[in-house]
Amino acid sequence: MNELTNIGTVKDLLNRYGFTFSKSLGQNFIINPSICPRIAEMGGAAKGTGIIEIGTGFGVLTRELAARADKVEAVEIDSRLMPVLAETLSGFDNVEVINADVMKTDLRQIIDTRFAGLTVNICANLPYYITSPIIMYLLESRLPVNYITVMVQKEAGERLCAPMGSRECGAVTAAVRYYSEPQRLFSVSRGSFMPAPNVDSCVIRLAVRDKPAVSVKDEKFFFRVVRGAFSQRRKNLANSLSSALGMDKGTIAEVIRGSGLSENVRPEQLTLEELAAVADALSDV
Repeated sequence: MNELTNIGTVKDLLNRYGFTFSKSLGQNFIINPSICPRIAEMGGAAKGTGIIEIGTGFGVLTRELAARADKVEAVEIDSRLMPVLAETLSGFDNVEVINADVMKTDLRQIIDTRFAGLTVNICANLPYYITSPIIMYLLESRLPVNYITVMVQKEAGERLCAPMGSRECGAVTAAVRYYSEPQRLFSVSRGSFMPAPNVDSCVIRLAVRDKPAVSVKDEKFFFRVVRGAFSQRRKNLANSLSSALGMDKGTIAEVIRGSGLSENVRPEQLTLEELAAVADALSDV
């Protein structure tokens, strides 16, 4: 099999299999040969590891993962890619492609039944339109994995990895930091894909925590508070939470002051610990 990042090879596959890129699935396949080896290395693909890959494209990243890891389970939603992957991955006996929607796939069962004795990591080139839902699904599933390494739209990556207390942070920032330690690894230009998207990308890595970054009384309520806090970014915390939770603003302001904060504090100024303190206090009201 010729190099899958070669445009001639890609066009040949497109023609022979009658494949067309799906806008609805956000398909942009990698044609920069330097990208996937870096993702595989930095994503923890090595001897003694099993990798879950989300979205295969023509198998460019899949091949790099399979060359390094003991086993790769690749979840691909597009059934049209199955015959293509049968060809492009034919030289690897440690790869299994699962034709399924990752959001409807029991990844824990895959880990338990197919990765026994292996350290597990997740790698993906995520469609821009569903980046946050997939990342949150992976984190909320509390899978026994070390790293989640994903390529995402540059702005999304900056938001996901933003430090708490910065203007870039939002509800998803807080959620990601609750479950993991995020790190921005490197940038990827739009010209690295076929077809080329209208924006640049970046690769980020989430080091999954053994336990959440902060302890909270009621996790479900904590995330209601987080979502509510950032739901109206121009308002201060008291106003945002009053609208989102349907609680009296004066009561919320009193709780905020009791947590050692100014009642005029804005959500993006808060640390994860301060958000947790406010949520715990409000859960007792």
